[in-house]
Amino acid sequence: MNKIEQVFDKLWQQYTEESPEALKIYNLFKENGEDNIVNDHVAFRTFDDPRVDVDTLGKFFIELGYEEKGDYHFPVKKLYAKHYEHKSDATMPKVFISHLLTKEFSALVQEQAKACVDQIATSELNSIGLLSSGVHWDLDYDVYQKLLAESEYAAWMYVFGFRANHFTVFVNHLKTFKSVEEINQFLKAKGLTLNSSGGEIKGTPAELLEQSSTMANKVPVKFRQGTFEVLNSYYEFARRYPDASGKLYTGFIAASADKIFESTNVGTK
Repeated sequence: MNKIEQVFDKLWQQYTEESPEALKIYNLFKENGEDNIVNDHVAFRTFDDPRVDVDTLGKFFIELGYEEKGDYHFPVKKLYAKHYEHKSDATMPKVFISHLLTKEFSALVQEQAKACVDQIATSELNSIGLLSSGVHWDLDYDVYQKLLAESEYAAWMYVFGFRANHFTVFVNHLKTFKSVEEINQFLKAKGLTLNSSGGEIKGTPAELLEQSSTMANKVPVKFRQGTFEVLNSYYEFARRYPDASGKLYTGFIAASADKIFESTNVGTK
């Protein structure tokens, strides 16, 4: 296993340990005959602090042979993102990194984001291990609630820190499912809840990308005040279509990604 594979393997192990519903879905696919589940992309969240922003986390992947391929703006949610693709190995998952534009929020959000990053050791900030290092600060439920009132994204970052926000099944590589709609029906029949914001399927074949996702599952999290259940991560599914030249589209649609972000929204669970 090379270094890139080691990084993604560690992220996957952490993701499935902390997101039991995602592992359940993965195993359901396996039981349904899928013996080669390929990851389309892995997504990360962070703050716009220059010590941990999109470009800083992106450098870790650039050092592993990736390159920037596109950037995206989310004015309503006050986010900015970039996606990266491996230069020479198309089998490597794409990477989607977003960060919260803290300066567009209250002083509370700005101060809390800075306070969190201030507690990360310099050696950790300069290490690729940061990507799976989780939280480096004590969790206060009152702070979480205040952040949640302003930004679901900020609250998620505060509670879970640095780790993969979600993995994504590359539908094109599946054998037993031919469409995102078939996957959605399969999951609903198993009692799972889908993100219906903007419709269960985001995007269209004409836009060259269709996506859907489950809603994040609740997991117990220890705060200073006790243990509370908090929405964690979700599993995404993406089907890509070829463009006019016959090349498979590898980018993202901002409007669709905007709705996918809502898979961790408390109000829609």
